[in-house]
This record gives sequence, structure tokens and C-alpha cells, in this order.
Amino acid sequence: MPKRGKKYRAALEKINHGTLYEPGEALSLVKETAPAKFDETVEVSVRLGIDTRHADQQVRGAVVLPNGTGKTRRVLVFAKGDKAQEALDAGADYVGAEELIAKIQEGWLDFDVAVATPDMMGQVGRLGKLLGPRGLMPNPKTGTVTFDLARAIKEFKAGKIEYRADKTGIVHAPIGKVSFPVEKLMENYTTLVEALIKARPAAARGQYLKSITVSSTMGPGIKVNPMARLS
Repeated sequence: MPKRGKKYRAALEKINHGTLYEPGEALSLVKETAPAKFDETVEVSVRLGIDTRHADQQVRGAVVLPNGTGKTRRVLVFAKGDKAQEALDAGADYVGAEELIAKIQEGWLDFDVAVATPDMMGQVGRLGKLLGPRGLMPNPKTGTVTFDLARAIKEFKAGKIEYRADKTGIVHAPIGKVSFPVEKLMENYTTLVEALIKARPAAARGQYLKSITVSSTMGPGIKVNPMARLS
């Protein structure tokens, strides 16, 4: 196991690892214990009571965080003709069709979100093995396959994030930066958790929010009471 640095060890001493903190307390601790000199991202990890081996227990979607993530997201759009111009006018960073698909097939992945018009998905589907594992494949469930490009681009630029449970049933998502006031982090945290609750599969049984941990990019994890009231 790698040896932790002095700042990380000092941060650990401020955390009671046997305690399930209230969300606001946990987020205050994240800010206090972030060890890096740069503005770290605040991340949430939620373990859900789902069995991802079953198709009817997948959890995936998108939500607009009211205070954004603190990061400017680079949006790529697969579109042609008038829709390509609409995407450019709406502020997309990259717009194209076949030539953009070919560029990605060659290994270029310098973007954070990919959006496509429905008529492009037959061609974009060829990128599944490249984009899928990175969470970049356009999908109707996350609002990234749409003809309403202006709205999609505006939302992602404003702080819309995608979430997806991994094979172990855990959702990892950013909710802001350490520099954010606790109140803004709490608003984003509440929005994300409420979205996950609404996305609960009908087939899920037992406790749904099994555990929640918050942390900064370089800081230790802090356990949150998953049963805590959000407001």
C-alpha cells in the first residue's frame, strides 16, 4: 500500500471514521481536509442497492446541478446541415459528422460530452467501443441524443452531469469544487441524491441508498448518513 503524504495523514486525523456525518457536516469536512494546492473537485460516491446483472436494475441518467461543477465542459456534437449550424450557434466546441467520427476512430478524445442528433446515431454507433467505456457515448436516457441541440448544449455548459451505476452498483459524480461555499455544494449534493432516488428501478429491493461517501480529488473519503434528510 503506498505511503500517504503528511497533508493526507493530517486530514485523516480530523475525521472520525466510525461516524456517519450529516451531509452539511461532511461537505464542510471535505473543504477543511482537501490537501492539494489546486482547487480540487468534490466528488460523491453512492452505493445503491441494485443488482446490475439485471437489465431492469440499471441506473443511468443526467441531472442539472443548480450551481454547476466549476468546470467548463467541452461539448462535441454530431450533426449535419442546419443542425450543425444550430450547434455552433449554441456554443458547441466541436461540430461535425463523418470527419469527426473518423478523427475519434484515430484516437482523438479531447472533449467531455458528446451529443448527437437521432439521424446520426447509425454512424455514431460505430464508436461504441471507444466512447462507451469512457461514458461518452450519446444516449437518449441522458439527453445526449436529441434534435433540441441548443437546449442540450446550454444545459451541459451550465452544469448538467451524467451519472451511471458501475458494475458494483456505485455511482460516482462531481458536485463542484472545494472553493464552493458549503451551501452551494449542499444544493448540488441534494439535487444529485434526489435524482438518484427518482431513478430507483422498480425491481430494486431493500435499502436503496446503501452508503454515501464524499471526498475531494486528493482527500480522504468521508462517510455520509444515507438516511439523512436532504432539506
